[in-house]
Amino acid sequence: MIFKDKTVVITGGSEGVGAAAARLFADAGANLMLVARSKKNLEAIADELRDRTRVEIFAMDVTDIDACNDVFKKAAFEFGRVDVLVNNAGFHARGNVRDVDAADLGRIIDVNLKAPIILSRIALPYLEEAGGGVIINVASLHGRLASAGATTYSSSKFGLRIFTLALREELQGTGIKAAVVSPGPIDTGFMMANFDEIDDIVFSQPMSTAEEVGQAILDLCGNTMRELAMPRSSGILTTAAYLMPWLGKFLKPVLRKKGARVKAKFKAEQKRRESDSPDR
Repeated sequence: MIFKDKTVVITGGSEGVGAAAARLFADAGANLMLVARSKKNLEAIADELRDRTRVEIFAMDVTDIDACNDVFKKAAFEFGRVDVLVNNAGFHARGNVRDVDAADLGRIIDVNLKAPIILSRIALPYLEEAGGGVIINVASLHGRLASAGATTYSSSKFGLRIFTLALREELQGTGIKAAVVSPGPIDTGFMMANFDEIDDIVFSQPMSTAEEVGQAILDLCGNTMRELAMPRSSGILTTAAYLMPWLGKFLKPVLRKKGARVKAKFKAEQKRRESDSPDR
């Protein structure tokens, strides 16, 4: 897909994967509508990118349906069209279901599943008017395999994955593509600031960078793939464990032990950096 003069709407666009994708789209010549809750963070990434392309920001909560409508109206007004929607905003409250506040469980579903469905619905007429376009949903390997301690998060990402694949079927022949990227662990603040709350098994898998996931989003816009699980080895592993539950049961203790060792190394490195910080 040629992004020059196309308009891309990115939720969760102020940091992490969203910001990484924004930088890549900017380098490719796309106009950007960046969405997040923090206006301050949005202004920072917008200031960084305005020497490369046109950027507008919209501070909002993706669970606000009126705001979801307004962001597309603004994008169309400012840029004249909308070509790509990247549903990247996410929320996670880690812990077993009985230990997590009920309001947080509901917010996981609202942000990770309900909001992308509503935003996709709102985006469709704009994509049709542009003559076609792309919806990319950012799911997770958690959505491909059941994960204790991330039960509701896994449910939301499983639902988002299936929604995307079903929407793709609905959109056959329309010129609009729906695709999903399902990353494993990503080296961002969303994950790395909460070591002790994360299951050891997560750290058993190769860690992607935000830039690698951002590049995967761009790649999905321009190819025929419906889904990209990354890293590839982890995608194969989660598929095998899903299809053969006995394999998953056998591998989990092994992977959890491996992950514990990796997690300990990450924590030790983090403590070393903190002790070396001049602010201390």
